Amino acid sequence: MSLKNVRLEVMQHLEKDVDALIQKYLIPVEQIWQPTDFLPDSTKDTFYEDIREIRELSKELPYDFWVVLVGDMITEEALPTYESWLMDVVGVDQVENNGWSKWVRQWTGEENRHGDVLNKYLYLSGRVNMKEIEKTTQHLINDGFDIGTDRDPYKNFVYTSFQELATYISHNRVAKIAKQKGNKRLAKMCKIISGDEMRHHHAYSEFVERIFEIDPNQMMMAFYDMMKRKIAMPAHFLRESGESIGTAFEEFSNTAQRIGVYTSNDYVDILQKLIDRWELGNITGLNEEAEKARDYLMKLPPRMYRLSERMKIPENSYQFKWVDPV
Repeated sequence: MSLKNVRLEVMQHLEKDVDALIQKYLIPVEQIWQPTDFLPDSTKDTFYEDIREIRELSKELPYDFWVVLVGDMITEEALPTYESWLMDVVGVDQVENNGWSKWVRQWTGEENRHGDVLNKYLYLSGRVNMKEIEKTTQHLINDGFDIGTDRDPYKNFVYTSFQELATYISHNRVAKIAKQKGNKRLAKMCKIISGDEMRHHHAYSEFVERIFEIDPNQMMMAFYDMMKRKIAMPAHFLRESGESIGTAFEEFSNTAQRIGVYTSNDYVDILQKLIDRWELGNITGLNEEAEKARDYLMKLPPRMYRLSERMKIPENSYQFKWVDPV
């Protein structure tokens, strides 16, 4: 049987549990927070006063902070790309209304709120160039992104397990900086977004756990393949207006590292957490190829920590078109 058919069979086997997993990890629309819970209410007399407060508090936050917040928002706003990518995965694409496509749509519905609330907040802050941000967002959606997962559900679930934890870290650290600067509204907003990301991380991690129980050899090879090529961030192809291939992602990454929002050590920490979560050392019945893949994965974090310690981050801020200099 081909790898594609094996994966389809496994996905169909797991599909019976998807409704239970939706109930476990996703929150009904009527109960979950909405962007308006964190934004000024335009129907109230205090609307303009609340906007003035946002603008005043925004002045206390440094340039690099705004670069990271904008980059996080653009990543969230590129959601149409992520939904279309997941909808094309083997086992999701077979039947329009199967359990897996239901998961993807409802996960998308939750994620969609993140870009909405951050976009509106940035617009009200008066600290950013929204038109340039909108151009970058449209470029990112137009360009798409190749993360090396093909239509393989195993690789895609490794990717989403990793990426959801990375976005949790980023939003959570941004929340802490905002709180330190006295911006409680923004801190609470980013904190609750990070909570969504952590729930989603646990969900995708459980998907991988279940696949390891059924098809450990190929699940191990998928994990190995993703880490061998390295996890590409969703914003990897960021570019500003007027650029065909830009330096935006590299400079955005440098900024995030410089202020400690997301660092190379965090990348390695996430890898180690996934190795621990999936208990790679305890998986039995592996063939020779999968055993070699596991050995590689188990030894990878110490090697990567040593490399990350030698990395040097530029001290000077790059001037993005997104954020006006102070």
